[in-house]
Amino acid sequence: MSEITAIEQQVKDKSRCSIYIDGKFYCGIKIEIAVKYRLKAGMHIEKAELDEIQFETEKSQALDKAMTHLSATMKTEKQMSDFLSKKGYTGLVIEYVLERLKYYGFIDDYAYCKAYVAGVHGKGRRAIEADLIRRGAKREAVAAALSEFEEDDNEAYELVSKYMRGKANDKKTYFKAYKYLLSKGYDMSTAKSALSKLGGDDEDY
Repeated sequence: MSEITAIEQQVKDKSRCSIYIDGKFYCGIKIEIAVKYRLKAGMHIEKAELDEIQFETEKSQALDKAMTHLSATMKTEKQMSDFLSKKGYTGLVIEYVLERLKYYGFIDDYAYCKAYVAGVHGKGRRAIEADLIRRGAKREAVAAALSEFEEDDNEAYELVSKYMRGKANDKKTYFKAYKYLLSKGYDMSTAKSALSKLGGDDEDY
């Protein structure tokens, strides 16, 4: 059994308090609920019991917060989970909210990845994949979205044309331009195709 070591009113939301278990922040809860269940510092309680209290009293509010968070931009499942965790919700509440959001189609990692791929410019496959993984998208969703993606050497050409502007058209510069395109996530064949339109030669890189 764990011990509630502190209950502190939250700075950003005076109607809520932060509950600390064994010296560490555990969750947030409405002050009126803490009073109703007579929660106080020094009290011994099972974490599962505290989870149930939060679940029964705050799952609807957590869902509302999640919907508001989604109103600005799409989110991956991981991003939403992290958001709710930072708000002080426990795993039980987070699991409930995510299940609801997925059921109604408000969260879909594949749809997120597909929209991101369609909207990104100036990046190759590897960079896009890294971005999506960093945003917490599931790898299978990333792979599915990228399976429909083809690198555009015209876009790579426009990008490297700007990079080459004002620079000498010599072997050293072409090699740096080649590495520049690779750093943007383009594969070798796309980078070479784009540079060939600028007069580059395979021997230059």
